Amino acid sequence: MFEQRATDFIQYLRFEKRYSQHTLTAYEKDLKQFFTYIDGQFGTKDIPEVALFHIRSWLASLKDEGQTARSINRKISSLSSFYKYLLKQQVADKNIVRQVHSLKLPERLPTFLKENETEKLLEELQFDEGFKGFTDRTICELLYQTGMRRAELLNMKEKDVEWSLHQIRILGKGNKERLVPVSPMLLQTLKEYIAEKKKLGYDRDHMLVLDSGLPLYAGYVYRTVKRYLQDTTTLKKKSPHVLRHTFATHLLNNGANIQAIKDLLGHSSLAATQVYTHNNIEKLKEIHKLNHPRG
Repeated sequence: MFEQRATDFIQYLRFEKRYSQHTLTAYEKDLKQFFTYIDGQFGTKDIPEVALFHIRSWLASLKDEGQTARSINRKISSLSSFYKYLLKQQVADKNIVRQVHSLKLPERLPTFLKENETEKLLEELQFDEGFKGFTDRTICELLYQTGMRRAELLNMKEKDVEWSLHQIRILGKGNKERLVPVSPMLLQTLKEYIAEKKKLGYDRDHMLVLDSGLPLYAGYVYRTVKRYLQDTTTLKKKSPHVLRHTFATHLLNNGANIQAIKDLLGHSSLAATQVYTHNNIEKLKEIHKLNHPRG
């Protein structure tokens, strides 16, 4: 019964909540791990049999395995979302996961590029020749200039560009739309990219495609960004999300309002955006130390 209920839940997230494939895979993996554990340890076969001590036992086993607090919290979140769904379906009469407290996380500031590093990435680096290089450069430009997530980039369509208004419509988490203004230069790049696609016969709705004409996939975007960031920065982390962090940090450093940044990023709460103010404070401390007579 566990497997069928999990399958129904994943289908609900896919078709009604429109979650990304990456998120669906994570939920599916977490639930399967939980079901396997309580079945193996306690012989528990279905939701009505699950008690709070089953969940706490599972979480304790994850700690013993050395899993990080961030990873364990994600699993708690997956299980809680599953129980919310079961409540709607009247399979469960309460969300017992709400009695489980998330683990405290160590403070982790976002990793971002310096402004001269983004200039090097977009103005000085040599991208590959031909259509592939054009695609790779456009990936980097879109991620940095809009702050969109990797999954949002993969789902971007030509129709999402509002040419006359100089903005892009982004479909974010939970199927929520937001509008992000973009520069005339980026719009011109997208026009040229679409023209090149059509010249090659790649007449697809997806904005960005591979050399083969097929839509991009997550692994390609990750490898592309990592490859070019290796020639740009000494940062240890080199992922697409670094460009999203860079977008937000550069806006804040140049005077943008935190509420506006929240809306541009598509965050559901201001708390998620306020982490960028910590980077700003660190920068101010550095300036103070270098320039104040008693710094």
